[in-house]
Amino acid sequence: MSNKTISSALISVFSKEGLEPIVKKLNDLNVTIYSTGGTEKFIKDLGINVVPVEDVTSYPSILGGRVKTLHPKVFGGILNRQNHEGDVAELKEFEIPQIDVVIVDLYPFEKTVASGASNQDIIEKIDIGGISLIRAAAKNYADVTCVSSVDDYAEFLELLESKNGETSEDDRKQFAAKAFNISSHYDSAIFNYFNKNQEIPTLKISENNGKVLRYGENPHQKGFFFGDFDEIFTKLHGKELSYNNLLDVDAAVNLMLEFKNDAPTFAVLKHNNACGLAQRDTLHQAYVDALAGDPVSAFGGVLISNTEIDVSTAEEIHKLFCEVVIAPSFSNEALEILKGKKNRILLILKDIEMPKTNVRSCLNGVLVQDRNNITDTLEGLKAVTKTTATKEELDDLIFASKICKHTKSNTIVLAKNKQLCASGTGQTSRVDALNQAIHKAQSFKFDLKGAVMASDAFFPFPDCVEIADNAGITAVIQPGGSIKDELSISYCNDNDVAMVFTGTRHFKH
Repeated sequence: MSNKTISSALISVFSKEGLEPIVKKLNDLNVTIYSTGGTEKFIKDLGINVVPVEDVTSYPSILGGRVKTLHPKVFGGILNRQNHEGDVAELKEFEIPQIDVVIVDLYPFEKTVASGASNQDIIEKIDIGGISLIRAAAKNYADVTCVSSVDDYAEFLELLESKNGETSEDDRKQFAAKAFNISSHYDSAIFNYFNKNQEIPTLKISENNGKVLRYGENPHQKGFFFGDFDEIFTKLHGKELSYNNLLDVDAAVNLMLEFKNDAPTFAVLKHNNACGLAQRDTLHQAYVDALAGDPVSAFGGVLISNTEIDVSTAEEIHKLFCEVVIAPSFSNEALEILKGKKNRILLILKDIEMPKTNVRSCLNGVLVQDRNNITDTLEGLKAVTKTTATKEELDDLIFASKICKHTKSNTIVLAKNKQLCASGTGQTSRVDALNQAIHKAQSFKFDLKGAVMASDAFFPFPDCVEIADNAGITAVIQPGGSIKDELSISYCNDNDVAMVFTGTRHFKH
């Protein structure tokens, strides 16, 4: 592995933050610095000598700054092989300066897109010269060090100081890997902007925010999270989130978004499913009634509210061992109470929009689908029985349907007075799911007389409505669409059970 002493550097950056100490250190090491435009002025203002790139190329910056460094004398200085006699001879013949370090960042394309800028402004933030310099320098890591992000400035400065301007091939290769990470992410962002309607059936996912987790679902599995957690949450307290915590938090957030701006609603989740959920006039009562849905499963669960957690609610929560508590805000007094358990994770959910697509691994590839963005509404219901649901039953049917949509299929959800009584989750048979839900509700002393039932898919036989009727359930919501729908409808008509169709299936596998 060959070491190289840095004698020259090309610096051309969009953001000057953190650049000053590097420039000063390079100057202390007697490194010749080449630069362009605003970066050149920045260096001059530090009182440090800098060679304008125009002096090397004999061309000014042209086309409104679109072309500054795109020239053989620049790229020849970067791409030449220092141990290659022919390359060395050509540098001398064409008066091309050797460049040992390239410090470049890229125009902020993603930030410009996120800002809602015009298409023309976005196009102007597609970097050409910068991305070319990065690729060239990283390709030639055998001789050149490429610093491609302000995030790497501290590491590069440490390298300059600790090795007095000398780099090893391992150093340069590490910086090259980071550079290609930058360039590939940048190109993916540009492609996804052009392909936002997904007319080209290609999936490009690039996440630069990676976090190593303690382990995956189990201790013998490695686990990672790639994403911007801080974009969605402000973490106030507690231990690091685990792989399983993150899955439960994801399920909790998606469920509670169904109740955004509704009356105070509280949910308790375990293993991605709601085991308790209630909507009340006060959050305190919503929590108490949500917990009553299954106080056994709530142990070690994830809790989420659609409104600020107050003192009285926090006092109740503090009695329960739970992993995570999520809310749009916490009162100061409530926060102090909940911080009483050092490992309890407290998260503020920001006002965000979740991704429009879902991605999951499958076999040797991935499955991608649109987010399930249909929520059943009263206006979309179709009454199919002689007995019509009361207003209270209709409200409960929509309430149960929202929970059902976010529960593993096959699923049945039983609810009454905007309280989850029980659900049957992830069963291979819809009858098994219903029986599980009834048994669970009865074990926690729920009176199912007048309760409602929601199903994530249609009933191919009347067995479920018959079992539900015998348990006291008086109204049913389901998608409909079976060739045997009339069997279930006929049973309901004969037994004074109200049933509505939504026309939308909500499988969650």
